[in-house]
Amino acid sequence: MAAYRFKLSWVIGLAFGLIFAFLFSLRLGIFQKKEADVAEDRPFQAQTQMDRETWMNIFQQGQKIGYVHRQFYKTDIGYKILESVFMLINTMGMVQDIRYKTEGNLHHNLNLSHFNFDIQSSLFHFNARGEVKGKTLILTTQTSGSEQKIDIPLEGDIHLPIGLLETLNAENLKSGERRTFRVFDPTTATQRPVKVVMLTEETIPIMGRQEKAKKFSVDFMGVSQFAWIGKDGTVLKEEGSLGIKLEQVTREEALQKIALIPNTDLAEIASLPVNQFLQDVDRLIELKLRIEGIEEKEMFLNGGRQSLKDRVLTVRKESILNLSSQKVDEKIRELSKTFLEPTPFIQSDHPEIRAKAKQIVSENDSAMVKAHRLMAWVNQNIQKRPVISVPNALETLRNQVGDCNEHAVLYAALARAAGIPTQVEAGLVYQNGRFYYHAWNVIYLGTWITVDSVKGQLPADVTHIRFVRGAERQIDLIQMIGKVRIEILSAS
Repeated sequence: MAAYRFKLSWVIGLAFGLIFAFLFSLRLGIFQKKEADVAEDRPFQAQTQMDRETWMNIFQQGQKIGYVHRQFYKTDIGYKILESVFMLINTMGMVQDIRYKTEGNLHHNLNLSHFNFDIQSSLFHFNARGEVKGKTLILTTQTSGSEQKIDIPLEGDIHLPIGLLETLNAENLKSGERRTFRVFDPTTATQRPVKVVMLTEETIPIMGRQEKAKKFSVDFMGVSQFAWIGKDGTVLKEEGSLGIKLEQVTREEALQKIALIPNTDLAEIASLPVNQFLQDVDRLIELKLRIEGIEEKEMFLNGGRQSLKDRVLTVRKESILNLSSQKVDEKIRELSKTFLEPTPFIQSDHPEIRAKAKQIVSENDSAMVKAHRLMAWVNQNIQKRPVISVPNALETLRNQVGDCNEHAVLYAALARAAGIPTQVEAGLVYQNGRFYYHAWNVIYLGTWITVDSVKGQLPADVTHIRFVRGAERQIDLIQMIGKVRIEILSAS
């Protein structure tokens, strides 16, 4: 496993949908107005909207990697928004294509009626449909032929992302005016605040002409993006981190074949250099490092095998000796409602997952034996290959291929099916002189113990630096990219 380089978790895989949620027409989100943060509280009076069609090229470090096609037009009930995105993404030297499609139906006031979101890569497919009924969003997710419904309570009206930009344009914001919204991501079923500020008016070159535009700053979880909106509400240009830019072009230019394979590896860009090379990391029992560029309150840095004091983080390898089975049994009963239960992406109750768990372990095995056998099976049977996907256990079991995220959700599902409380953790791991974003598991065996099925480690080595715990929290890593700095102080 020493030669295997880990990619930026599923956050990079979905960076174009989440980090650049606004900049790609904010296609993954559904936004909810947060009244306390509205600079000027007044009802929005919908103005007559123009039918339009827009094509944009997507660039990374100046090289075209894809295109966006957007349509907006009036219907009998209000408006319809359609968006299609195609990209080629380089992760760990492997170039993959990915396609997004979003369809949204809006009322006349631009509030959301219902939507359909679809993402397709070379190996994986995910679909989410949402319908607003009163103060509830009914979300239906489908993957690998398995469908689940979730009722999500809403505090007020919500908008499709591109509808939000229509709203902002119609409100005619002045320089310095701001709005705060809640963004809902169907891939994780979580809501997050997004702050939008109208910065200034500029004249920019677009398609050989000069266009007047309003420049907006969009802050999503501490990541700043920028969008230039034309006088008719059309998005003319967008810029984000990691060298991503979008620019309006003709249909013919957008559909031109991408001439070059993307040469920028997203995993490498997001990784962190360190001040020394570590040898035999699996033998280390303690690692001390200085960590900068991160707020302790925002991340789960302190607790369990990790302790943080004065910016110095100490990671100690757990001991798995002398764990009390009686204590485990008592605690499992307390944890069963949360960490043995299935989720939309950790389908521990699915017949295929349960059957595979029974095939790997025996009911008479101890929890420790079960944990080891499940880790060994996932490590040996899931092909280690970077994929662009919304990781879910059932699809990973069927395809038997994936990166750290697919390994983590599958292990979690199998372990829960075998009666072991399990969570997903994410953060950084050391590999060949750099720290890469990575995901692994933590299981309860009398205390929480780390497990990395990609590397075949139980417990995991001390270079696994936890930032978040819980699969739904992985999106929080977005705010870390490009900001965290690490200095190794000692390793023993």
